[in-house]
Amino acid sequence: MPTLLRGEVACVLQAAEYLQYKDAYRPPGIPLREVRRGPYDGQHGAVRPDANGDLPKLLSFPAHDPRITYEYDGMKGTTAVYRYAPNLSPAHRPLMDAVAEQYAAHAAAQAAKQGRP
Repeated sequence: MPTLLRGEVACVLQAAEYLQYKDAYRPPGIPLREVRRGPYDGQHGAVRPDANGDLPKLLSFPAHDPRITYEYDGMKGTTAVYRYAPNLSPAHRPLMDAVAEQYAAHAAAQAAKQGRP
């Protein structure tokens, strides 16, 4: 857990739930668990509320070229929960295409191992 500065709120990044992954790009044959996963899931950090005391609705990474977006999903105790938002992440489609390639390569290797073309 990071050290919090005055005014900051602890946050955690988590996998998408239905509201975030609904209608997200999913290549054929790719399990839903892959669509839900974000590259920063499980990481802890801190966010700073605005002047009204509201937490940011979206967190984007990396800061210099935002390609991955997490959406605020509420508080769990004293920790703000942000969930991966595939529909808001420009990098989601290329990531899913790369995952599909890996699944296809694995399937081909398994088929070759079993002597099938």
